[in-house]
Amino acid sequence: MPPLPEEKIKDSETLPPNDHRRLGRELDLFTFSDLVGSGLPLWTPKGTLVRNLLDSYVWELRKSHGYDQVDIPHITKKELYETSGHWDKFQDELFKITTREGHFLAMKPMNCPHHTQIYARKPWSYRALPQRYANTTKVYRDEQTGELNGLARVRSITQDDAHVFCRHSQIEEEVLKIWEIVHTFYATFGFTELKIRFSRHDPEHFEKYLGTREVWKEAEDQVEKILKKKSTHYIDGPGEAALYGPKIDFMATDSLGREWQVATIQLDFNLPERFDLVCINEQGEKERIAMIHCAIMGSIERFMSILIEHYAGAFPVWLAPVQVIVLPIGENHRDYAKEVTELLKKNNIRVELDQDNESLGKRVRNAKVQKIPYLIVIGDKEVAAKNVTLEHRSEGSLGAQTIEQCIEILTETIASKK
Repeated sequence: MPPLPEEKIKDSETLPPNDHRRLGRELDLFTFSDLVGSGLPLWTPKGTLVRNLLDSYVWELRKSHGYDQVDIPHITKKELYETSGHWDKFQDELFKITTREGHFLAMKPMNCPHHTQIYARKPWSYRALPQRYANTTKVYRDEQTGELNGLARVRSITQDDAHVFCRHSQIEEEVLKIWEIVHTFYATFGFTELKIRFSRHDPEHFEKYLGTREVWKEAEDQVEKILKKKSTHYIDGPGEAALYGPKIDFMATDSLGREWQVATIQLDFNLPERFDLVCINEQGEKERIAMIHCAIMGSIERFMSILIEHYAGAFPVWLAPVQVIVLPIGENHRDYAKEVTELLKKNNIRVELDQDNESLGKRVRNAKVQKIPYLIVIGDKEVAAKNVTLEHRSEGSLGAQTIEQCIEILTETIASKK
């Protein structure tokens, strides 16, 4: 069954139980507003927390490989995209702006041209290369209304983008570093068997690409050499290349057996040529550099849609917006429940205290509907013994625990990203 267009969905009951649009509403992760517009998701505190945790994890992995963070504006003069070549190919997909002084600007649909200008700000010795720039930022594309689909297809796209500016002799090493990041990141979510697609240009329609056939052959030969060195099986993908260069695309299979294209590594010899990006080599001469584009999640919105459905909303503990809910049985248990809650908060555990006047059974059911990983029930026995009863959403009761034991279990589980 094809996805329902966003504007035809009136309530989450029309959607399958594991659809990310239904789960997103039930778990209060994101929303859409007619006043804001189709394809422009709004993130709640819980959804924003999950997004930030994912992005921080990508940054943690990148930082360990020598990346630096940069930041860029959301708009640009059209001349930037005329120089990059994107204007000729993608101008119909751009949101365009005219200032009150008559200047013509565009909202950025990609980040790479902006990043070239950070590199181009000063001369670089070969000794300073590679330069690795990471930037999580939004891009905007004028997608057709009928193509919008929850988080999977939106008009405001958050990219965990990065670009490496390096010598040609450094390409292999840098690609393999990114490859390591990709595998570490996706293995965390159980995507351990990533398929590889070698996305090449279509020689029958060369007008779709930048540069010359000779440049494309050189870039594709370089990618193929890396794939052979990795001794990895790959799917041949003619016509799947980016505008400016060939790609190594990673394909993941989720818990429902569906295959998704996720991370990508793209080798680009064309933008360095168009923007005249060089370094000064050992002979004191200008040397043309290469550019590697790499996104781990790609679109955070789309990755979130995949992840929500992959877990059916039951995020692992480290990623859950609420990791523990504390449920006092009665009024005389609330003071101790508050004490437990504060101790967990002090140990950086995301915890909520449920003091609703509903029955315990109903509150437990609500917590399970919200897919909160751990429940702590506090009654007479727990108050008297100054301990807690800890229950996992799928493993059941873990029995009575001291507060210290409870914190240790939770802290170790969170640190292990389970």
